[in-house]
Amino acid sequence: MATLALTGIRKEYGKVIALQDLSLDIKDGEFFVLLGPSGAGKTTTLKVVAGLEEPTLGTVSINGRDMANVEPQARRVAMAFENYALYPQETVYDNISFPLRSKRYYRDPAEAKSLIDKVTITLGINHLLQRLPRELSGGQKQRVALARVLVRPADVLLLDEPLSHLDAKLRAAMRAELKSLGELQSTTSLYVTHDYLEALALGDRIAVLREGALVQVGTREDLWHRPIDTFVALAFGQPRINLISGAVTGGTFRHNGGDLAMALPNHDIADGTEIQIGLRPRDLVLGAQDGMPQINGRVWVIEPIGRQREVTVDIGGDTHVAVVTPDQDTAIDSLVTVSCPPSRVLVFDAATGKRIPARNEGWAPIADVPAGEVARG
Repeated sequence: MATLALTGIRKEYGKVIALQDLSLDIKDGEFFVLLGPSGAGKTTTLKVVAGLEEPTLGTVSINGRDMANVEPQARRVAMAFENYALYPQETVYDNISFPLRSKRYYRDPAEAKSLIDKVTITLGINHLLQRLPRELSGGQKQRVALARVLVRPADVLLLDEPLSHLDAKLRAAMRAELKSLGELQSTTSLYVTHDYLEALALGDRIAVLREGALVQVGTREDLWHRPIDTFVALAFGQPRINLISGAVTGGTFRHNGGDLAMALPNHDIADGTEIQIGLRPRDLVLGAQDGMPQINGRVWVIEPIGRQREVTVDIGGDTHVAVVTPDQDTAIDSLVTVSCPPSRVLVFDAATGKRIPARNEGWAPIADVPAGEVARG
């Protein structure tokens, strides 16, 4: 296995800055996820690590060794690209075995077959080994490309959205397999995705990128319960977190467009400060609850989703979503009260978007919240 460190990485393409002072310290054997929208710099980061792109500034180190003058083929880094890059004239088996036939990674045929069988069974493509790439679906091609990387010996495994072309059912199944595959290969894994479900399911730690800059690094609990700002809060969860604007008066939040008044005894916020309250849809309950902040609104839309319903409520001209169970009965256009446990309320500065932490912020890790999100996907 290997440690991977990126220090002060900057990558420019002319006037375009793809990466801005990116620093990451990835531990030996860690499954580390880069999360961000298109254009955030995720793939560029992988290419810099692999040696396919030279950073404008900064260093990449693997096991403490600076990679500045090390050619890509000598870095013991394996990369799976989002596009398949399969050899059209070769069978699936030959495509996968290609690195094992090279001088650098040679394995005798029996050992190569055993390794290929293990990986292809896990990926569900063992029945396709004699087909040509033109006979495969897009999802099958992507799994072949992933298998070709997984059979190759490597200290660092780079995965560029390897599940993006799979259907939803297979993508969920593959999420459950990928992390164990990385551990089986004894590699440190750097995984790129724009899908927060994959990040929550796979990442030992997650780094959120925005426009080439690092926003926050942490565990799933850190990013879910303690997002550094509204960008990170909005990146996790479907439906997305509700952000309600207002101002603080006498230690109490007052909603700009409704009758919500919420005491904030654990926050030190000056009077007149414009803030946003963040409420996750799965934390909301329909009906007044003792000891919980309450918001009054009118039901706008009800969407049945399996055993739950997404209820969109108009609150002072803004719409917000609650995920509720069928026993919390309501009807379109009815007046409702929405309650939220105080411990689930996030507070953000409206001007900067930064979260304002509570004085004694003792979030207990609640694994079933992210796991519930993963199960929903």
